[in-house]
Amino acid sequence: MGRKVRTGLGDRKVSDSRHLLDLARRAATRAAAHVRDVSRPEAAAWQLKGQSDFVTRVDRETEQLIGEILLAETPDATILGEELTPELQHDGLVWVVDPLDGTTNFLHGYPAYGVSVAAAVDGEIVAGAVADVTRDALYHAGRGGGAWQGERRLEVSTVVEPANALIGTGYPFKVLDLMPAYLRQFTAILQRTSGIRRAGAASLDFVDIALGRFDGFWELYLAPWDVAAGALIVREAGGVVTDLDGGGEIVRHGAFVAGNPAIHGWLRELLQETGG
Repeated sequence: MGRKVRTGLGDRKVSDSRHLLDLARRAATRAAAHVRDVSRPEAAAWQLKGQSDFVTRVDRETEQLIGEILLAETPDATILGEELTPELQHDGLVWVVDPLDGTTNFLHGYPAYGVSVAAAVDGEIVAGAVADVTRDALYHAGRGGGAWQGERRLEVSTVVEPANALIGTGYPFKVLDLMPAYLRQFTAILQRTSGIRRAGAASLDFVDIALGRFDGFWELYLAPWDVAAGALIVREAGGVVTDLDGGGEIVRHGAFVAGNPAIHGWLRELLQETGG
């Protein structure tokens, strides 16, 4: 923590990593408070972006609020967010933002949705915060500084036997061509573990790994804003996050597998064997 980070655009300093983490925390906290305070839109106002994928004024308002907070102190940064700026960026300081992860849950009043804010410098995540809106809880991590909830340091589970493991997942509802492979994987994992859970908000699934609630997690199609802050939190809690081939890049679209070191290795191997 405290290491100076640069945009990659010459030698001009953006800020130190501690400041970026503080800014991510403030933005996530303010955004979560906004989401808690607004009324859920009526079904007639829901806009369908894709298969089972909704967006509402709340998503847009919340991303706008986050953008204003972040750019007030880092005006030359780029905002990479689900609703306003979905084009991938890697150079310099990029804020990777999901203003409402779990929109469908929010619209139905199902209590599993969050806000995710991460800072990436030249493609590397250096700070991240995830706010669990309904629990009013904030989780955060800075690269090299551990993962935290307030004064509580987070650590992944110590489960090593797959038969004892609880695994999180997400359905590939945006890319239905992946369903046959996913169902093979689901069947194989269900047969070898103590259970599988799907709540519908990937940022909170990653937090659950860092908390030791989940021992592993996989999903075949996620976006950078789904993963960025949560992946850093998992890694700083002692866990592992990769693609199915073991690559560690986070600011990308695609499949991700995560978990404590033992279960991550076992899960990634099984996924590849059964259609990854």
